Amino acid sequence: MTVRFFHTSDWHLGQFFYNHSRHYEHEQFLTWLLEQIKQKQPHALLIAGDIFDVINPSSQAQKQLYQFLADAHQLAPHMQTLMIAGNHDSGYRIEQVEPLLEKYNAKTVGVIRWNEDKTLNLDRLILPIYDEQKQIVAWCIALPFLRSAEITGFNDQTTNSQNAIAYLHEQLIAEAKRRKTHDQAIILMSHAHMQGGETSDSERPIIIGNEEALSTTLFEDGIDYVALGHLHKPQKVGQTHIRYSGSPIPLSFSEINYKHQVVEVTIHPEQKDDPYFQFEALEIPRSVQLHKIRGELTEVMQQLKSLPSEVIESIDQREYIDIEYHTLTPPQPNLRQQFENALPPDRYRLVRISRQYLSTENSAEQQQQIHLEPPTPEKLFQQIWEKKGYHADDEVKKDFMSLVAQAQQQLEDQHKS
Repeated sequence: MTVRFFHTSDWHLGQFFYNHSRHYEHEQFLTWLLEQIKQKQPHALLIAGDIFDVINPSSQAQKQLYQFLADAHQLAPHMQTLMIAGNHDSGYRIEQVEPLLEKYNAKTVGVIRWNEDKTLNLDRLILPIYDEQKQIVAWCIALPFLRSAEITGFNDQTTNSQNAIAYLHEQLIAEAKRRKTHDQAIILMSHAHMQGGETSDSERPIIIGNEEALSTTLFEDGIDYVALGHLHKPQKVGQTHIRYSGSPIPLSFSEINYKHQVVEVTIHPEQKDDPYFQFEALEIPRSVQLHKIRGELTEVMQQLKSLPSEVIESIDQREYIDIEYHTLTPPQPNLRQQFENALPPDRYRLVRISRQYLSTENSAEQQQQIHLEPPTPEKLFQQIWEKKGYHADDEVKKDFMSLVAQAQQQLEDQHKS
């Protein structure tokens, strides 16, 4: 038997980009994805976490997801949509709508659940994938973002996060292997930061038990495909069948050159030689362009004036501009207005300006970066730590980010209660 599915992740529905809604861009992506579903008729659509941008998404963002699920089900009634919660999602929230999701042949796994005897609830985490004839063609291990409070302290194997993570993978993979037949595939879907993955500046650090990145050794032989979420750049991690699909739109200016995509995967479990596993990157058209302009002030002004000038009527469709200008002197008070005046009218949104002072004291090449935006907790900690004369090594940073993660979890728990 053959299983065909789409792998996507990190939609971040409801995101605001420097106070500008991405609703239009997400709508264009979802329209494109519906056309791919209509044409290719996959057995399943896997969404590997960070469906929403915040744990309490707006009604508009939720409507956008549920309308997509309804439209997808109409175009491909046999297709299952399997979703897991990411670190931006509330696992409990996305599980609350299970009765609605069932109508659209969709399932979601938001949290790890345990039985009364402290064993892992395997049935909620190992999901069958069916073909058009309702035959099981694959088993999908669905692992949402693993929060320490949800996986530790349940039995002797979960005394700390590292033990719990290893225990979860061992139990789930063993049970999936027990359930599968020789002509069925095993897919593992997970929202995690894997060692060796290339990051951008828009991903929130996720730390579990003082460990930021997990090892691919958690994935045993016998898993046919690992569908990962969290990192926004499409990439493999170590082996071809362990992949991040990446986000469907650029979520920061550092992602301008990413080739955003949905991964189409075909697995023939009975063929243990080529072409047993095949994948194709379906490149997502970019509906709104991003431009990063760098250089001396005169160069920046010239680049702005030379940009395409055709008017874009809708504000939501106008292109984003990020300016980084280099200078030896403090900025003029009306500099932003000068940039705005240099831009062709009614086409662009100037969302970010930063300056880079050029120092002449030690070396003409020495530069001090100053950003006109709020620092992240990690950057703020590093600045304060270094001001005190200390060196913030990797262990110190890990300890600090672990504390940040715990504080964030406490805020989320308070929100739930």
